[in-house]
Amino acid sequence: MIISKTPYRISFFGGGTDYPSWYSKFGGEVISTTIDKYLYLTCRNLPNFFKHKYRIVYSQIELANKINEIQHKVVREMLKKLNFKRGLEIQYIGDLPAYSGMGSSSSFIVGCMNVLQNFKNRKITNKQLALDSFNFEQKILKEIVGSQDQIAASYGGFNSIKFYKNKSFKVKKLEISKKNESTLNNRLLLLYTGNHRRAHDIASSYVGHLTDTKSNIMFKLQDFTYMAKKYLAKGMLDDFGDLLNESWHLKKKLSNKISSNYIDEIYAKAIKLGSLGGKILGAGGGGFFLFYIHENKINNFRRNFSEFEIVQFKFEKEGSKIIFNNEGKNK
Repeated sequence: MIISKTPYRISFFGGGTDYPSWYSKFGGEVISTTIDKYLYLTCRNLPNFFKHKYRIVYSQIELANKINEIQHKVVREMLKKLNFKRGLEIQYIGDLPAYSGMGSSSSFIVGCMNVLQNFKNRKITNKQLALDSFNFEQKILKEIVGSQDQIAASYGGFNSIKFYKNKSFKVKKLEISKKNESTLNNRLLLLYTGNHRRAHDIASSYVGHLTDTKSNIMFKLQDFTYMAKKYLAKGMLDDFGDLLNESWHLKKKLSNKISSNYIDEIYAKAIKLGSLGGKILGAGGGGFFLFYIHENKINNFRRNFSEFEIVQFKFEKEGSKIIFNNEGKNK
């Protein structure tokens, strides 16, 4: 058996500039961090005495004798891509719900790629894992998704990720003192709206169909990454929180699917309770809100949002890794 452990991520600024259709023309940059909430995938050889060759366990349990019979699209297509012939059992466990803006789809792909490559005794670098994962999601699955989530899940850490017109990328740890990083972490929390949505559905409403006005919004959102890096380096954390607020209001102008009356009401209430800023994570439409709020106001915030699930978290630095492997070398 082999087990992979892959973190979820939070994207602060620059979302949308990580789509190939954008950065291949203008470049792009995002600021994100991985957190101590994880997606686990176990993979083991399935002996021949079972009546089925493949057992896939997630919100459903699938039993299949041929790869093409597997309904889970990611597992099916990845087993085909990696040319698996032997029987396998794959099980998924996640700390957070899918389709909630936490990059879960990409984390699943990264974790699955990591565990299956290791099952074949292939050592894979963080960079290659990221490249293989976003190429798989964008080119094989044909999903309209960006490239930041796969990189974040592969590398881990609180980083700036730059995208270049030649489609290369660079990951750089952000300049922030340990004290300020800890303070920032303590002022962030997640609020689950209860709404599920697919990033593909939201992003397709504006990616690749940008008017001049919307392109100008994208350039402004890209500029926010430079401002955010300056605030972090100088310890101007409240300015970072204010910038989240400005970015959220600007991003909503890209598509009427990014927010809703329900989401806007939650946001307005959070601001009244002392949050300096926040955003719906991922492409928008639902899932988790991220809020920046001072520590002395968090308890009151929780009381006033008691009907919602609120999650506090810690930044993590390791990215996807194999935490158990007893398969040996006889692949």
